[in-house]
Amino acid sequence: MSELRRDPIIGRWVFVETDESSWHPQDYEVAKRHINQAAVCQLCPGKEAQTPPEVAAVRNNGSPENSPNWLVRVVPNKFPALKIEGELEKRGEGIYDLSNGIGAHEVLIETPDHNLTNLADFKVEDIVNVIKLYQNRSLGLAKDKRFKYIMIFKNYGESAGASVEHAHSQIIALPMVPKYVLEALEGYTNYYSFRGRCVYCDMVEQEGQQKERIVAENESFISFCPYVPRYPFECWILPKEHASEFRLLSDDDTQYLARILKETLYRIKAALGDPSYNFYIHVAPVNCGGPKNYHWHIEILPQLTRVAGFEWGTGFYIIKTSPAVAASHLRKVDFNF
Repeated sequence: MSELRRDPIIGRWVFVETDESSWHPQDYEVAKRHINQAAVCQLCPGKEAQTPPEVAAVRNNGSPENSPNWLVRVVPNKFPALKIEGELEKRGEGIYDLSNGIGAHEVLIETPDHNLTNLADFKVEDIVNVIKLYQNRSLGLAKDKRFKYIMIFKNYGESAGASVEHAHSQIIALPMVPKYVLEALEGYTNYYSFRGRCVYCDMVEQEGQQKERIVAENESFISFCPYVPRYPFECWILPKEHASEFRLLSDDDTQYLARILKETLYRIKAALGDPSYNFYIHVAPVNCGGPKNYHWHIEILPQLTRVAGFEWGTGFYIIKTSPAVAASHLRKVDFNF
């Protein structure tokens, strides 16, 4: 037996199995991980000459740029999806629109330790350094008026799209706002116009009242399995208070965010056997119109199933584990800082 649930933001429908028929962690097959050798890894300390020159870093004792002794390091992607040089030059070709592939594509190397691959295993202070460089590069790239959206994301594990083992995230600055983001912004705006409230604030309030889908929370943030997920054991992290600007978090909130991100990822790792996952930070566009008070958040997508023909053909998702059951398994994990 399943329920059809409608996402209140973009109107997506999903099939969610009810509690009695929900799958549990042992029902999923987690892809095995293939370990790369540190000896040939170009992201490890001592290999700085094998990457493009760094654009930002957190370093020990004021060590010089492009040398070892760094904690977190950002470099341009060696094989970028978009290049920063040039102009967009929008044009048409018959019924088709096109432009030059202008943008920025950077790699944030999260740790010098090749064997520390999952943010779940990082110390909180190390995740704080990662978050601060996310903010640093977001602010820096937003100064370029050609860019309209700054996408920060992480692929962990081969089945999530990671092509190298060394822990890293990616930052891509786009010259337009992606369609999915536009749909989310439109849904956000429509909800606000109809109800006079932020849909994400309403989610925080309802999850806080119902409790059954909460995974973790602290003074500033809440982590929960969304009522209408696209993936089993999907988790969202939202600021409890309405917050429109990820790039300008206070030092205290950066600490709280690092703590809840670590806890959520650790619970996913322990409950599901270290699955591959993707996460991305959902923010408002830059240098263009759009809501100025968008409620930023993080979406974490464990890769436990494959999207197939029905999903591609209809846009519907089939979820074998209800969010309430998923959250209950994640809460059972013994977690201590």
